[in-house]
Amino acid sequence: MTSTSYPARYSGVRARTQALVAGLSDEDMLVQTMPDVSPTKWHLAHTTWFWETFLLREHLEGYQEFSGEFNYLFNSYYDGIGERHARAERGYLSRPSLRDVMAYRAHIDDAMARLLCIDQDLRTQALIPLVELGLAHEEQHQELILTDIKHVLSRHPFGPSAFAAPHRGQPEAAGPPGWVEFAGGVVEIGAAGPGFHFDNEGPRHQAILTPFALADRLATNRDYAQFVADGGYQTSTLWLSEGWARVQAEAWSAPLYWRQGETGWEEFTLHGQHPLDPDAPVLHLSYYEASAFAEWSGARLPDEREWEIAASGPLDGEGRFAAPGVSAHPDVPAQAAQPGRGLRQMFGDAWEWTRSAYSAYPRYRPAAGAVGEYNGKFMCGQYVLRGGSCATPPGHVRRTYRNFFPPDARWQFSGVRLAKDI
Repeated sequence: MTSTSYPARYSGVRARTQALVAGLSDEDMLVQTMPDVSPTKWHLAHTTWFWETFLLREHLEGYQEFSGEFNYLFNSYYDGIGERHARAERGYLSRPSLRDVMAYRAHIDDAMARLLCIDQDLRTQALIPLVELGLAHEEQHQELILTDIKHVLSRHPFGPSAFAAPHRGQPEAAGPPGWVEFAGGVVEIGAAGPGFHFDNEGPRHQAILTPFALADRLATNRDYAQFVADGGYQTSTLWLSEGWARVQAEAWSAPLYWRQGETGWEEFTLHGQHPLDPDAPVLHLSYYEASAFAEWSGARLPDEREWEIAASGPLDGEGRFAAPGVSAHPDVPAQAAQPGRGLRQMFGDAWEWTRSAYSAYPRYRPAAGAVGEYNGKFMCGQYVLRGGSCATPPGHVRRTYRNFFPPDARWQFSGVRLAKDI
């Protein structure tokens, strides 16, 4: 990657964010339906605040901030930056208006163009990781825009769509899952070498794995419907204790967006409500649900190290990702399992829960300053997911990429791949 690509890459990422929200109304972008969901308007402002806070204020001489109030309103969780508006009350921010937020984005885009033009070869070198981090950060919020607006629209009584559904062709049967075996042994885990990666992906280190096998595809709606029909949500012995308590407290009985229709299960999607596709990957499972399903299946969830080793080779980039004109919904595998075909759907379609607690790798140290709060401060009480989803921007994930959420999170595009010991 040449340094001259940064202005184009910046413009491309920012334009993609704008394209994602082009079909939403002003009112759509204001709503917050639960504390974990942020209004689209807030995402548009926060990603802009990130560029202003971590690059422009320090590195562009003579930069003038757009508004003195925005540092308080659109800081997400950076204690080192200062106080901030409560996360659960972002939907109360009727002001600034969406027009003001769009003007803020234009203001920052103009300033960033000047910064990248002034420093075309990024001679200060310190800017390179910051620009890369900013691009990756905005891409993460592109995915959050999709996950959050899906939850918002799902609460509307008529289940409106965010996007028109493109033609997907005749669906194919996923076929029964197969198993792909791995010998284990001493392996190398984590990111190393050139190219951007988040700090939580390293340092690279050794690990020991016992022999294991992974299912060759993601679990499907058909698979999970059998778990539901067999009383999975009524059988306490399948569940972790905290998961069972959540099932009872919140009356869980199926994945988040499944709804009973006149002829069977239906599913709310970003393209509206449709009959459940039995062969598409099951989505919107919490860690608790994924774990209970694995227990019911006589299997377990993968360790994140197993997943990373299994994902080695020519699998990077396969699967359905979020792109203009492409269904923001997972796809059925391209073909049914064939002997020797190997793993399918390792990337895209659905984030895959692992049984690995989100924690630091050996010798990990967060970056200095407020930017070091990006990942390290969350290494407690969360589990790792791998692989990306149909809401993830193309090119965003790697086999070392570590996503993480608390075990009760259901609104993300999260699914499950089974694993077992051999």
